[in-house]
Amino acid sequence: MTITTKAAVLTGPGKPFELVELDLDEPREGEVLIKYTAAGLCHSDLHLTDGDLPPRYPIVGGHEGSGIIEAVGPGVTKVKVGDHVVCSFIPNCGTCRYCSTGRQNLCDMGATILEGSMPDGSFRFHSGTDNFGAMCMLGTFSERATISQHSVVKVDDWLPLEKAVLVGCGVPSGWGTSVYAGGVRAGDTVVIYGIGGLGINAVQGAVSAGAKYVVVVDPVALKRDTAIKFGATHAFADPVEAAAKVNELTWGQGADQALILVGTVNEEVVTHAAAVIGKGGTVVITGLADPTKLTVHLSGTDLVLNQKTIKGTLFGSANPQYDIVKLLRLYDAGQLKLDELITQTYTLDEVNEGYQDLRDGKNIRGVIIHDS
Repeated sequence: MTITTKAAVLTGPGKPFELVELDLDEPREGEVLIKYTAAGLCHSDLHLTDGDLPPRYPIVGGHEGSGIIEAVGPGVTKVKVGDHVVCSFIPNCGTCRYCSTGRQNLCDMGATILEGSMPDGSFRFHSGTDNFGAMCMLGTFSERATISQHSVVKVDDWLPLEKAVLVGCGVPSGWGTSVYAGGVRAGDTVVIYGIGGLGINAVQGAVSAGAKYVVVVDPVALKRDTAIKFGATHAFADPVEAAAKVNELTWGQGADQALILVGTVNEEVVTHAAAVIGKGGTVVITGLADPTKLTVHLSGTDLVLNQKTIKGTLFGSANPQYDIVKLLRLYDAGQLKLDELITQTYTLDEVNEGYQDLRDGKNIRGVIIHDS
């Protein structure tokens, strides 16, 4: 049994999303059929468009999604028909080495997220004899999708799904970069490079953790202004000016954390980040780049003599099953901003327009609202 669904797909690097009708398989063992309510326009999908993080083409885009469960396959125990869910772009089985040691963000099931297949190598989107992958095993730029039960988190059904969608990627990845990976503590000085859909939530995380100074660096005025509204204490377009201010604020001690959440990481921003932290400081890289390019070139002596740390983080080192619910309850309590993150909403037909707005620096976060 199959149903049809409209989806935005990528057929190769350098090409825009194409709207097509696809056949969708019904759920198999451990799988669910989801009707998406909303999908976030995250910069990570642009890495697929630009070809610097090449997936298997063709692939249905979108990895930040929320929706309602319409059907469940045999053996599904996590959710039932009618449940409201937010998707995790990293599936989490709960039993592998990483899940069982509190690192769900590193679950072994995530091995095929760029292939776009289920863990066994099979696909659920089809057109004739062609198999279409699903970005992060989700494909949220589709009206419906058949996905693993390990990719969904049941959420409180009174929360608006068009806002809750943001905790599937951008919010925990940014918030966790500060709180978990960066270990920001009360009184710390934090520098954040890149204030997009992830960086703005690194600001929220740093403020929530009690940082004394939150210094942001971004060339786009809209993003700097938004960061100040979210609690940043200083904002700069130029990283050199930001470093001079940090030196002044800390009496020459340097920042405690430098968090890199730019859309595409390069050697320059990593060098600035490593220089702005002081003794015992930490650099966290959350943004992505072409994996064939070496973007970290630092003095090992500087790392040793000043005991600096440089590390990467996926999903902000958060645990999806726990942190997605926690962040939404912080939102429900008025302690986390979600509504204010959404600059503009789009229909699925406007997906390319939404990404052009992202490239043009017009959006903190754009969200696709699927037809009801």
